[in-house]
Amino acid sequence: MKTAETFSLSRRRFTGLTLGGAGLLALPSLAACARISAPTVSLVDGLPRARPEAHGVDPQAILAFLDEVRGAGLELHSFMLSRGGDVISEGWWAPYRADRPHMMHSLTKSVAVSGVAIAMDEGLFGIDDKVISFFPDELPPIVSENLAAMTVRDLLTMRTGHAEEISGSVWRQIKTSWVAEFFKVPVVHKPGTRFVYSSAASFMLSAIVTKLTGQTLRDYMEPRFFKPLGITGLSWDVGPGGINPGGNGLTWKTADALKLGMLYAQKGRWNGQQILSPAWVEAVSKPQVAEGEYSYQWWIGANKTFYAVGLFTQMSIVFPDHDAVLAVTGAIRKSEMLSPIVDKHFPAAFGAASLPPSNSGYAALTERTRTLSLLPALPATTSPVVARISGKQFRASENAEGIESLGFTFEEGRCRFTMRDARGEHNVDVGLGRWIEGSTSVTGNKLHHQYQPDSMVVVAGGRWTAPDTFEMIWQFAETAFRDTVVCRFDGDTMTFDRSVNVNSAALSLPTVHSKLV
Repeated sequence: MKTAETFSLSRRRFTGLTLGGAGLLALPSLAACARISAPTVSLVDGLPRARPEAHGVDPQAILAFLDEVRGAGLELHSFMLSRGGDVISEGWWAPYRADRPHMMHSLTKSVAVSGVAIAMDEGLFGIDDKVISFFPDELPPIVSENLAAMTVRDLLTMRTGHAEEISGSVWRQIKTSWVAEFFKVPVVHKPGTRFVYSSAASFMLSAIVTKLTGQTLRDYMEPRFFKPLGITGLSWDVGPGGINPGGNGLTWKTADALKLGMLYAQKGRWNGQQILSPAWVEAVSKPQVAEGEYSYQWWIGANKTFYAVGLFTQMSIVFPDHDAVLAVTGAIRKSEMLSPIVDKHFPAAFGAASLPPSNSGYAALTERTRTLSLLPALPATTSPVVARISGKQFRASENAEGIESLGFTFEEGRCRFTMRDARGEHNVDVGLGRWIEGSTSVTGNKLHHQYQPDSMVVVAGGRWTAPDTFEMIWQFAETAFRDTVVCRFDGDTMTFDRSVNVNSAALSLPTVHSKLV
């Protein structure tokens, strides 16, 4: 049995998650470091790779960026940097991986409007068409003058005339028509005069495409956008009426976010095919809103950049003057926390021509990206409580989460945690002295920006931080979310506390009290 002091030290290592295991890039040999080799093509995403020096970037400049991110305590899950059409650096913080998708949140908006741009180029509708003209059967009994005046352009620029933001987390809980819901929102300002960020505007753009084509936006974009870019395996939520939300709900790989930015950096052209019109890309790269920071569902940044961004810092940043793109995924509360670091290091790192090989710098960068890890080593611990609770159930007192019972079954090297609520029974397999990857349906919407998929990939580990306290970490490895669950035992009673690393609402749930059955 560990002493209380040992438990305390172990707890600090466990809960103080640091950025800094399992990478995908092998350390180069000395022979490889001696030259800048010709680009190779990844079998994972089809993108060519090259050393950063080949595109005028010193590896030490990328290391300096990663150092500052780590020093600021910011949680990235992945990054990919491209220049001149080649990926020149990349890394994933384990358990995130190159082949693993990641929830994109509002970065989805910049993907959706790419499909909208294609639809407009195909003549399906125009930018100044009135929004009400597409949905005559879902209009309210009285159509106000402001609502009647709203155009596609107003949706694109989020100048709908609404007074307040409409979050996707709110609409995800509505089971009736979101189109009808949109028309219920008072249009208190003249459209086109006031910017109010809102996922509802993005949804309506998706709804227009579906109304005119009979396809989801995702299916419409498949042959026109996703397939040409080699984007496969993505998923996009579908709301009432068979309509993709437009503003969110897209899950794809980091490389796909990079490709989005690369397409715009290349003025809409991909492998000789014009996917997006150059005029659209030019318009996106310039402010379309009087405030100067917003375009057609892309944001305008410093140093002539423009970027797609999603909640908790999912980003694809385009440097058009340098033919470069930086894509990141993470769990950072606000992208404004990362942006100053990006602005400090890029585009300053982009030289005008190729550089001589920096063998030591390239080896150091490759070693760093090979060893990135989010979750720490997990020592094995135990407690006398195990023998008393394993295989048994705790009945929960009345609680706001609707939890009915909680249970633990300890076996060699693992614990199966069980929770029953109104959605049914859910299990999480938790490693003891190791991390275990599995899937779970455990309810988590209130902590997860109201997302509640039927199955989530989870990497889970647990340990006794004191003889009476069992702590579990659940890393939902296709999302930004990491839950910490603390169970404290006192005789036949247990308290259950659950919190999350990032959320748009509360970061913790009320304590659930329970008693051994």
